Amino acid sequence: MPRRPPTPRGKDLFADAPAEPKPAAATHRANIDGGSRGNPGPAAYGVVIRDGRGEIVAKLKKYIGRMTNNVAEYYGLIAAMDYAQSHGIRALRIESDSELLVKQMRGLYKVKSEDLRPLFERAQKMAKGFESFRIEHVYREQNREADALANEAMDEADGKTPGAAATKKTEAASSKTSPLSAKTEPASSKPEPRKIQARFRGGVLYLLEDVELPDGVVVDVSIHLRPKPV
Repeated sequence: MPRRPPTPRGKDLFADAPAEPKPAAATHRANIDGGSRGNPGPAAYGVVIRDGRGEIVAKLKKYIGRMTNNVAEYYGLIAAMDYAQSHGIRALRIESDSELLVKQMRGLYKVKSEDLRPLFERAQKMAKGFESFRIEHVYREQNREADALANEAMDEADGKTPGAAATKKTEAASSKTSPLSAKTEPASSKPEPRKIQARFRGGVLYLLEDVELPDGVVVDVSIHLRPKPV
C-alpha cells in the first residue's frame, strides 16, 4: 500500500472549519410620520432615529409642499433609510402608524396610487441595501415624537413657531396689568406638579399628552394603577 507523503504539522488543520460568523449589526430604530393639512394640502414628515441602546441620534423634519398624507409618509420612510445608509447603519427597524404604508412595504397591499408607486419602488430598492430591515406598525401614541416633528415643520412653513401663541397671551395679559398691582414670583419658586396620564406597553411608558420639556430634564413619576374598564 503506497505511503502518503508527510504533511507539515498543523497544516490544513482548520481547512474544513466554518468561517467565524460576523457579529450582528446593532439595530437602529426609526419612528416615522407624515402629515398633510387638507389631504392634499401643506405636508411634512418627521423622523426620530435611535441607536441600539435607545438613545436618540437624529431628528429629521421637512416641509415637502402640497401633498397627501400617504405621500408624506413615504417621504418620511425614504428620509429615514437615506440617513441610515449615509451613516453606515446596517440594521434598521422602521416603526410607523400608517397601516397602509406598512402593509404595502410588506407586500400585503397592492400599490394602486400612481403618486405612491415611484416612492414605493424606491423604498423597496433602498430596503434591500440593509443587512437587516424590518418595518412594523405601531399605535399613534407610540409615534408622538415623529408626529410632533412633522407638525413643527408644517407650522414653520406657515410662519408659526412653537410657543408663539402662549407668548402672545402672556404679553397681552401683562399689558393689561398695572405695574403697581402686578405680583412678582420669587426667582426660586418651583412650578406646581402637573398630572399627566400615561400608558405602559412593552416595557415603555408612553405619555398620552404632548409635553414640551428641555432635553435632559429629570422628572418624578408617581404611578397610580387604574382598573381596566369592563
